[in-house]
Amino acid sequence: MNLRYGALAAAALLVGCSSPTVKTDFDPNARFSSYRTYTWIAQPTGGSPLMQQRIVDGIDAKLKAKGWQPAPDGDVRVAAHVTTQERQDYTTYYNTVGYGWGWGGMGPGMATTTAYTYEVGTLVVDMFDAKTKRAIWRGNATATTPENSDKVPQLLQTSLDKMFADFPPGSAPSK
Repeated sequence: MNLRYGALAAAALLVGCSSPTVKTDFDPNARFSSYRTYTWIAQPTGGSPLMQQRIVDGIDAKLKAKGWQPAPDGDVRVAAHVTTQERQDYTTYYNTVGYGWGWGGMGPGMATTTAYTYEVGTLVVDMFDAKTKRAIWRGNATATTPENSDKVPQLLQTSLDKMFADFPPGSAPSK
């Protein structure tokens, strides 16, 4: 019985400590220094309208902090999409009785496998040059969705902080 509770506690700890995995990519030929304005062409849909608004507000805040301003016919077109996917992990615990190392023990043994179902969310932000219509930047953040909805806004903020840390490309100080 204690083995089952230990497995559940380990799974809760793993899911609870999920940090977003963030990746960005950009067109090295894009002239980010010439962009000053942006226009939304696709805002996230589905799910909670509150979360949709938090995403838009968060991206707006990040772009404004970089000196960009929203405009009806901006230099850059911005699109954001959210997807969620249910995943499962399996953990097997072995309990053997006897002598020896690893599988070499003597006596009866028991294996218990537990399945953990969790949801993974991905936020994708794409930017396009308005004149050329070419993609110039993409950021995506993937994380396990917390079961406690009070933690979701902080996870979003952490994701956006990481995603826009070196935005626009070439703006980060040299290391």
